[in-house]
Amino acid sequence: MKSRQEAINYCMKYRDVYEDQPFRDKNWTLMRHKENQKVFAWVFERNHHIWINVKCEPGIIDYWRQIHESIVPAYHLNKEHWNSIILDGTVPEKEIYEMIETSYNLTKRHRTN
Repeated sequence: MKSRQEAINYCMKYRDVYEDQPFRDKNWTLMRHKENQKVFAWVFERNHHIWINVKCEPGIIDYWRQIHESIVPAYHLNKEHWNSIILDGTVPEKEIYEMIETSYNLTKRHRTN
């Protein structure tokens, strides 16, 4: 995965999500849940690469940063909860998919009975 469209297309595979561009800056694409409008992926270009900000589990966030130079504290978001994945070809797609899925699940409203 290297392009903005590939990232958006992958995120659109999840249930009940939509693509949003709420800012005046068209560089930012947000992937949101329909039910609660929470963002699970921020897709943007920076330094000639596409970046994806994803929410991470607290105990795992530093693990991703340690094993991949292209996973850094999130650009423009809370660095304790969010990472940026720089799509420069060095992070395996399987791991990118895993991080997006985690972010999707962490931001989804869970129903309680």
